[in-house]
Amino acid sequence: MSATPDLPNREAVGTGFDPALMQQARERSWAVLQGIRARMHPGISEDEARTEADAVFRELGVERLWHPVVIRIGANTLKTFRQPSDPDVRLGQNDIYFIDLGLVFGGHEGDVGDTFVVGRAPERQACAEAARALFDLVADAWRNQQLSGEALYAFAEQRAEAMGWRLNHAIKGHRVSDFPHSVHRAGDLGTLEATPSTGLWILEIQIAHPTEPYGAFYEDLLSR
Repeated sequence: MSATPDLPNREAVGTGFDPALMQQARERSWAVLQGIRARMHPGISEDEARTEADAVFRELGVERLWHPVVIRIGANTLKTFRQPSDPDVRLGQNDIYFIDLGLVFGGHEGDVGDTFVVGRAPERQACAEAARALFDLVADAWRNQQLSGEALYAFAEQRAEAMGWRLNHAIKGHRVSDFPHSVHRAGDLGTLEATPSTGLWILEIQIAHPTEPYGAFYEDLLSR
């Protein structure tokens, strides 16, 4: 028996799944992320930022989290989702950070992430913008070329190198659905041998500066 589920199983959803509610969860998750961004300021720590995030969740009616809040500052932007941050890092006057949220609205999962810069840090700003630009290139390749999940990440690696950045190979995207998607053994987007369907998969992009200790992250729902 194959260790990788076939496409119908990898794209299975629950009985309550509604594509419109998926889009609403996505939109509301982006609104929450911007609410947290508005509370970020030089001197804040990652723990303090998560406390601010809790206040935004209450204000904007988040039902629950489906994965822990991840806020990375400075050199911690090189860390992957499961790696612990180095402690005692605070946002500098000219610095970079990213926010990664997995939220539930209307019983459906939103998953969004973006990178921002405070102060004057043009190279860090270029890194944040490159993560967004690379996401757009890969998402366009999915829409226009019908690439598989595996091919999307091969394409992402090629484009990242051409742009002068290193792609983090440990980050390969994943499924979302009506909560909880974890009842379906979907695996990573980067191991999907078929073209992913719309509104079911999160494309994650994490890049790093080739020599300096910082990186950037961007993720969103693949949607036509």
